[in-house]
Amino acid sequence: MAKNKTTQTEYSVADFINTVEDEQKRNDAFDLIQLMQNQTGFEPKMWGPSIIGFGNYHYKYESGHEGDAPLVGFSPRKDAISLYLSSSFENKEELLVKFGKHKAGKGCIYIKKLADINNEILKQMISESVKELQKLYPSN
Repeated sequence: MAKNKTTQTEYSVADFINTVEDEQKRNDAFDLIQLMQNQTGFEPKMWGPSIIGFGNYHYKYESGHEGDAPLVGFSPRKDAISLYLSSSFENKEELLVKFGKHKAGKGCIYIKKLADINNEILKQMISESVKELQKLYPSN
């Protein structure tokens, strides 16, 4: 079975963010760290070369594929900031309507900058996402 590419590393979160060229994205990344850390109670950790994650859970699918992933996270990518939340959690669609300017993929929500979104809605989404993942994948 293939090894997961995105695993928790010991790389420095601050060092990674300081490599982000766009000043607005860099500042937003530091603000997102504070927001996600306050909302989850978990320290930021690097997952792979470019994802900043908070907390973790172990999943195992019916197919037998298993691994570890952050409960929530983000990555300041060149085109947008990718927010990694559970693909389904309570009131997700209703919260996205109030969220602000974004694009949604299957497992990610993309924003250009924090000023485009409602941070209070983001906090709710983070809490609901963590709650859903901890319900689906309780720690042993």
